[in-house]
This record gives sequence, C-alpha cells and structure tokens, in this order.
Amino acid sequence: MKNDTALDTLPVITLRGVGPRSAARLAVLGIETVQDVLFHLPRRYEDRTRVTPIGALRFGDHAVVEGEVELAQLAYGRRRSLLVRVSDGSGALTLRFFHFSKAQQQNMVRGCRLRIYGEVRKGPATPEMVHPEYQRLAEGESPQVEDRLTAVYPTTEGVHQLTLRKLSDQALQLLEQDCLPEWLSAELLSTHQLVDLHTALRYVHRPPADAQLEALEAGVHPTQRRLAFEELLAHHLSLRRLRERARRLRAVSLRPGGELTERLIGSLPFRLTTAQRRVIDELLQDLAQTHPMMRLVQGDVGSGKTVVAAATAARAVDNGCQVAVMAPTELLADQHLQNFTAWFEPLGIRVGWLSGKVKGKARAVVLDELAGGGLQIVVGTHALFQQDVVFHQLGLIVIDEQHRFGVHQRLALRDKGRAGALLPHQLIMTATPIPRTLAMTLYADLDTSVIDELPPGRIPVQTVVIPDSRRDEVIQRVRDACRDGRQAYWVCTLIEESESLQCEAAEETARLLTETLPELRVALVHGRMKEADKAHCMAAFKAADIDLLVATTVIEVGVDVPNASLMIIENAERLGLSQLHQLRGRVGRGALQSSCVLMYRGPLSQMARKRLAVIRETGDGFEIARHDLELRGPGEVLGTRQTGMVQFRIADLIRDQALLDKVEQAAGYLLECEPQNVQPIVRRWLGKSVRYGEV
Repeated sequence: MKNDTALDTLPVITLRGVGPRSAARLAVLGIETVQDVLFHLPRRYEDRTRVTPIGALRFGDHAVVEGEVELAQLAYGRRRSLLVRVSDGSGALTLRFFHFSKAQQQNMVRGCRLRIYGEVRKGPATPEMVHPEYQRLAEGESPQVEDRLTAVYPTTEGVHQLTLRKLSDQALQLLEQDCLPEWLSAELLSTHQLVDLHTALRYVHRPPADAQLEALEAGVHPTQRRLAFEELLAHHLSLRRLRERARRLRAVSLRPGGELTERLIGSLPFRLTTAQRRVIDELLQDLAQTHPMMRLVQGDVGSGKTVVAAATAARAVDNGCQVAVMAPTELLADQHLQNFTAWFEPLGIRVGWLSGKVKGKARAVVLDELAGGGLQIVVGTHALFQQDVVFHQLGLIVIDEQHRFGVHQRLALRDKGRAGALLPHQLIMTATPIPRTLAMTLYADLDTSVIDELPPGRIPVQTVVIPDSRRDEVIQRVRDACRDGRQAYWVCTLIEESESLQCEAAEETARLLTETLPELRVALVHGRMKEADKAHCMAAFKAADIDLLVATTVIEVGVDVPNASLMIIENAERLGLSQLHQLRGRVGRGALQSSCVLMYRGPLSQMARKRLAVIRETGDGFEIARHDLELRGPGEVLGTRQTGMVQFRIADLIRDQALLDKVEQAAGYLLECEPQNVQPIVRRWLGKSVRYGEV
C-alpha cells in the first residue's frame, strides 16, 4: 500500500490552471486537495461518443449533431433571442440563444458548419436546442467525437464543467502513479465483492463509450456501488466513534431510590401503554449508568412521548438534579409546560418557563432560581442555552423534535450541564418516525427506543381527499360537526413564499368563514401573532370557548384538544407527507370518530397525487415515513436546516439499502482488526464536516 505522493495532502493549487482565486472557489465545493478532486464525483453523464442525424432526434434526448447554418435571425417576443436554423440533409434544427454577443451573432453566417451538443426540445417549426454547446468547424474539418462518456459534476459559481474535467484529468494521471491508499483490505473487498478503489475512480470519472449509461444514471454500476459502500462506511464509522467516545465521558449516575417516578405514574388520569412502560424502563436503565445517556425516542403522533419524558425527568429530580426540556417553538414548549406543570406541581415539584419572550424581572427571577437550585424543571425554547443561563446541577436534557435544532444549539445546551468532568444525560424525542435504514446511518451514535403502540381507545382518523371546488360541502361539514358540540381546525398552508402573505391569507379565510358561519365562534392563530395572544387563543380553543380555529401550520405539533374531531387542510398538495401526518394528528386524540379533509387545488402533479394517496390510505407513521423517504429523500425528511446534515456524494439511502447491513459488518471488522484505517476513511469522505452529536 504505497503512499509516496500523498494525494490526500497535496494541495489542489499544485494542479495546472489553479491559482489562489480558483482555489478559493473550489474550496466552496470542498475541494482542497488532489484527493478531493478524485472524490468530487459526477452526478450524471452525457453521451457525446457519436454524431446523431438531426432527423433521428427525439424530444428529451441529449445529443451531438453536425449541421450547416441555413439562417440566423433575431426574434422579438417577450425576450429578444437569436435563432439559428441548421440542417444536415436529414432534417432541420433551431438553436435558440437568449444571451449572445454581437460577435456570436455575426459568426452565424449562412453555410458555416457547427458541431452542437444539447437537449432536444419541441419548437414551433422544428426541434430546438436552447443555449447548446457548439464549436465552429473549418472547411473539411471533422474532429473525433469523445471516446468516453462525459462526466457532469456538481459545481458552484465561477467553476465550470470544463475546469472540473481538466482537473479530474490531472488527478487521474497522478492516480496512475498508485499514490492513493486503498483503506479496505483485500479480505473486505473479497467478502463484499467490491472492485478496488483505483478501478472504481477511473471508471466513474471517465466511463468508456460502451458503458451501461442506464446503470450509471441509476447509480447501480459496480464501480459506483464500491464508492457508495466506502462512503456509507465512513459515515457509519464516524458515528460509531462518537458513540464510543461518548461512552468514555462521565455523567451522574441517576439511581432508583426515591419513589417520584412511580408516584407520578400513579397520579396520572390514564394508564400507560405497554410500549410506554418498556421505553421508560430502557431510559431508567440508561440513567443509572455512569456515562451520559444518548437515546432517541421515536413515537408516532399521539403515542405519548411527553409522559415518557416526564417519568424520566422524575428520576433526575429524585436524584437532586435539574431537568431542561427544550422544544423548537413556543407553542410546543408551552404545551409541554402545561403538561409538566399539571403532572409535577401536585407532587411538590416546581416547573419554570424560559423563552425569548420572558424578559426583565421575570427573567431575572427564573435565572436566580435555576442557578440556586430552587427550580427543578425548566421548559423552554432555544433561550435555555443563552449565555446568561446557569444551572445549579443540570442532570437531564430533553429535546423534542431534535432535527429542528442545529448541532451547535444542542451542544450548547449540553455544555450548560457540564460540572467538571460530568455531563448531563440526553433524551431526544421525535414524532417524525425514522426508518431503520436511515437510523442505522444517521443515528449510529444514539441508542434508539420506539413507542410502537397508541393509547387504547384511539379510533383511526378517516381521511378524504377532495378538490377545492367542493368548498361549500366542506363548510357544511364544519357547520354540522360544531352543531353537534365538536370543534374543528381549518389550516391554511403556504400559498405564497412569505410568512406575512401566508398570515394575510389565513386572516382572509377566517373573515370569510366568520361571515359564512355566523352561528360559530371562529378564531385565528398564526406565527406573526404575539405569543400572549397566541397562547390565549389556544387556551380558549382547548376550553371549548372557540368552535372553529383557523390556523397556519403553526399548530403542526404540540396542540392537544381531545374535543377537536375535524381537520380541514387547504392546499394539501403543497405539504410533505410528514407535515400532513403531523397536522392530521391534531384530531383523533379523544374517543370520538375524527375526520381529516385534504382539500387540493388542481391540476395535481404526479408527486402530489402520490403523497395524497399515501396519507389517505394509511395512518401508520412509520409507513408514511418510509414513503416520505422514497419520495423526497433523507435530506428533506429530516430538514435541511440541521447543521451538519449528512450530505452524500454518491451514496443514496434508498437505492443502497441493501448495502447497509454489510456496511455495519465491515465497520465492526475495521474497528476490531484494522483500527488504523478508520480515521483515514472518515477523513477521506467527511473531511472537516461537523457531525451530529460530536463530543
């Protein structure tokens, strides 16, 4: 295993054509070394290996053609454009340019020959190519076509495809000197039937003319599979190492002794499900350890995650520690505050509130009580980890809907509990079920528990999908439900890409419904309202002083009104599966038969049609999450706002599911038998990227 030139440390600026300015632009793409060039992998390929007769072109094809210019003229419509008609005897093709120079226009003279590459589209008179690549051919010139498929790379402003191809040519020449280490042993390659690294890199950058383009485009070619395997392995190893490092950290052991957890459970007005009991037992076992608990609790909408968190919090309080409960929105945090207050204060445990809206003397009082230890549980938003917040002894952090927080926010709160060498335990909850394939790769640093049972008596919500042309029927349905003593939500989803316009739309909807349903008490809640007004409105709805609540998606999580049995979602086609499932979960929380009406504005795209069909046919959050992952991909499912969100270069968690068990086996083998190869693999694929949960 040679490492003479060390391409992983050879700066990209040593390649021809790379100066300080272009090096800075390449750094935006994560390209700083020659190894980075080799691992900046193509996202698709173009077949420029043959010239296609114009008459044989099909719409949607990307093709190379040669033709003679017959006519060049300016066209004036909504936009000025240069139209160039070329022919080759088999047919005619129009080239359309919206951006062009005077010289470009003058060069398009009748009779000159062009070689052209672009996508074929339908035009008014002939097939068209818009802004194709082209070169002017001299008399009698017929240059050779490409002898390999042409790679198309991810790029950024100021970095062109031609630049990336020239750089990868140079990097591949250096690779021929056998100076890039292969970190997977011959035994691993043989066991998992993988080609060697050099073969894989050469092939994916410069596939031969006879390569299976369909396999490459689908990402299933053996050379791509080899690289995807190593990339998944790198991510998995990085998280396994974080987990092992976390186990070397120390935490206060929260042992059984007092009876607060059982007293809390015994005082509840409902019985816990078997799944809740099982998850509580898992959490309490973790808390008794001397290293920090790092556990993710998944549970579908309405499965009772909050009470599980409360039972865990009781153990921490029993051991003289404080508990911080953090939620991403004030509405959700306020819901947790109400529940924790109702459950704990009768037991003599004080629960405090801290958000960005708590200011002045009220804030000073909370901060004093936290620092002095007089406040055992505090609920809030990101305000919990601001610099002036000091805890007396923070033993447990509960984070709800964790994927809405960035890495640094979560770590800042954890550091609040650092007491010398001791760190607090962490309980992370999500109502966005994460399929096993995703959890294996993204959360290998966390233990996982699943609340896979809903409380008894829950009746599945009936879901219907109808066009908004039947709005009058929907309004009558609201009228009937409220006349029977039920309550209803009417959710206005994002119509414009602006929160203010969204709120205006909700205000207009509330006004129209108030006029149409004068016998009902109609109220409005949206994200731009003052928190006090929002909280007052929600309290009134919960107390049944409001019949119909018009809202934006601010009510997506955390709102629990058992008497609400009807949910109307406008423009449902604009929402993802997870969000639709969360909104639907606001009803069906009592013993009444509940309904959800998904109102859409046609025509529906194929993707929207699939989403609405899935949400209508199943109420299983894990099944919905699986479909959501297939339709949108993991980045969208988890939210791209998360700092350090995993971004794959070639791997795909849906396509490459079959590799994940093998990746897990290979990781175990490397950690046990070849630990010296772990860090280079991680560094090669992840570089300097921040990982979720880093310690």
